[in-house]
This record gives sequence, C-alpha cells and structure tokens, in this order.
Amino acid sequence: MSGEETFKTGTTTIGLKLKDGIILATDQRATAGNMIANKDVRKVYPLADNIGMTIAGSVGDAQLMVRYMTGEIALFRMKKGMPISVKAAATLVSNAIRQGFYLGLIVGGYDSTGGHIYTVDGAGGCLEDNYMSVGSGSVFALGSLESTYKEGMTKNQGIDAAITALNSSRRRDAYSGDGFMVAFIGDEGYQEIPQEDLKKRCEKLGFLYPN
Repeated sequence: MSGEETFKTGTTTIGLKLKDGIILATDQRATAGNMIANKDVRKVYPLADNIGMTIAGSVGDAQLMVRYMTGEIALFRMKKGMPISVKAAATLVSNAIRQGFYLGLIVGGYDSTGGHIYTVDGAGGCLEDNYMSVGSGSVFALGSLESTYKEGMTKNQGIDAAITALNSSRRRDAYSGDGFMVAFIGDEGYQEIPQEDLKKRCEKLGFLYPN
C-alpha cells in the first residue's frame, strides 16, 4: 500500500459529558506502520455549530467522513429549519460508517436537551455514555478518566481531565502523541481551546506539553 491510505491516526480520542456541555480531545500523531508520518494531524472536527466529531483510523476515510457528514447535517438544517440533535447526528454517522469506513468515532454536541456524547464503531454500533475513549491509546486514557471523571464537571475541570488522560496515553502508547487538540461545545457552540492555554494547563498539572 502507498499514499494517504497507509496513514493511520493510531490514536487516543476522548469525549466527556460536562455540567454545561461536552469536551472532545485528541492527540495529533499519524503513523504509517512503525513510522511517525505526521505530527500535526487534526482529529477533532466541527460538523455544525453544535456538533463535533473525533476520528481514529484511516486518514483518508476520516476526511471523507467529515466532508460527507458536514454536508448531510447542513442539508438537515436547510430542510428542517432547525439544528440537528446530537442523537440524530450520531445516528447519521452510524448509518454512514456501515458503507465501509475504517474508523472509530466519537460524536458529541449540545442541543435543547443538553450535552451528549456517542461512540460509533465500524459496524455502526452507537452508544451514549458520560465519558469514553477510542483508539490505540484508549486503555490508558480510560484508566486515567476512571479516577478523574466526576458527573457535573465544569468546563475547566473537564479540560484538565482530558489533557491528563491524553498525557497518560501518549506516555505509554507509541501511536499517540505530538500535541493535543481540545474542543468544548456548549450553549455558545463549538470552541477550540487555544494551544497556549493547553500548554499552561499542562505546566500547572505538572507535566510537559508534548512538543
């Protein structure tokens, strides 16, 4: 195999349900076999003002899924005259992934019923939970979240819990690392947390920001 299809996001992706929204967080490493192919890969994407998605798996499939879902959600809003619910967006993704996408996804967002996060597997399974992790480093991230996650966490608490879990993963999983991306979605919509803020939080928590 050659080209973009050989690139995998390996990865650690995280979703957290908070008091007033949700957190989506990932590392930024892409690999090709045992080689680090890219150190600045986007794995968190906005699909709409109130919906986001993390991706783990084939880079080419991930980019195609993002383009497809962004269009489908925009069409939904045009036809219905209202934003899509998080549950409906996750259902659309779970239906689409059965067409042969090599991916593991987290879909999260905020709607009239509050914040919600769903995992979507390659067979189209769609499950809601309060916190979750998908990817090669998920076992390490979940171990961290088991001790740090609490229901009703604030935005700041959620960001710190997410980057602490990502740090645990990148220290033990060879396919995770090279930077963090964190997005918060609440009643004001999709917001990416600035890198400088993440670096300061890492320092305050007592570990180095990767790269």
